[in-house]
Formats: sequence, C-alpha cells, structure tokens
Amino acid sequence: MQDDAAQADPFELLTTWLDAATKAEINDPNAMTLCTCTAQGRPSARMVLLKGIDPAGAAARGVVFYTNLASRKAAQLRDNPVAALLLHWKSLRRQIRLEGTVTAASSAEADAYFASRHRQSRLGAWASDQSRPLDRRETLERRLAEAEQRFAGDDVPRPPEWGGFRVVPDHFEFWQDMPYRLHDRTVFTRRGAGWETGKLYP
Repeated sequence: MQDDAAQADPFELLTTWLDAATKAEINDPNAMTLCTCTAQGRPSARMVLLKGIDPAGAAARGVVFYTNLASRKAAQLRDNPVAALLLHWKSLRRQIRLEGTVTAASSAEADAYFASRHRQSRLGAWASDQSRPLDRRETLERRLAEAEQRFAGDDVPRPPEWGGFRVVPDHFEFWQDMPYRLHDRTVFTRRGAGWETGKLYP
C-alpha cells in the first residue's frame, strides 16, 4: 500500500479494498471472522458476513452484521460489548483487522436487511434456534416445513430474536502481502474525532 493511501479515511480504504475483493473473490468477499469474549475473557471466533458500512457523518460509524440474538455470539456481545473482526482475501493477499466497541443495530435496520434476504433464508431464521443443541437434521427440516406452512402466501417477517450488531472501530490495520515477507502494515488509531496513522514492522 502506498504511503499516500495510508492518509485516507480508514472507512474509505475499507470500502475500496472490499470493492476490489468483490471482483476477485469467488465466494463471500464480505466474510469476516468475528472474535468475542465472555465476561471472564474466554475467546470465541466464527465467520459472519459484513452487511453494512456506515456512511461518513454517521453518529457512531461502524460496520454491521446480523445474527440470531439468542446465539452464543450475541450473548457474549451483550456481556462484553467489544469485538475484533478480520477480513482476509487470499486472492488479493490482503487482510484488514478491526477492533472496537459493539452496539445493537436498530430495529429499522434489521427489518430492512431481513426483508432483502431470500425467502428461504428468512424462513430458516424462524426454523433455527441458532447455536443451541439439535437432536437430528430432520428436526430442522421439519421446523422449516412448519415455517413454510405458517407463512404460505404471506411475507416472512423478521423473528423477534433476530437482529444486528454494529462494531464501532477504534483501531484498524490494513495488511498487504509483500515479497520476502516484508509485508506492508498500516494502522489507524482513533484520536478524538479523527484518526492517527502509522506503520508496523512486518
């Protein structure tokens, strides 16, 4: 990454890299690892999909993902509302790390995104008790069929236990692979209303 690029707003750079990944990655260029911790500090990681980047001027600018609010990750975020995210694009030899505080996305945001999902995915949200024990696959398939029957011919509304979270970063790291492992690492750290930029040794 050129030094002049390091002076950009980190959200603009995130958007630029994500746009490039969308053209290069075959599957889910918006996939990111979400790391959370329990109140006791025990970490847990899983993949989620980045579904929103707040525009400039937003009150609490961050990135948004959605999930079942009764899931393990959601419980950990309520108990300890901080998180780390990692986007990695092997085809581009790039990755972005974000760290920050977590708040709930609004009901309006969750409703709008849920309505944009494929109908089968919306039905699946009603059928699945995410992260809780499942006795057999057939149980999930039966519950899906019940949801299909329940909403036959109707719109599928957002379940009350389904919503979103916003990670508001106070730290970014943009990593670019370079020859001989002399990688380029540019960091952005929040300082008041702005960002302080710097470099890290590879």
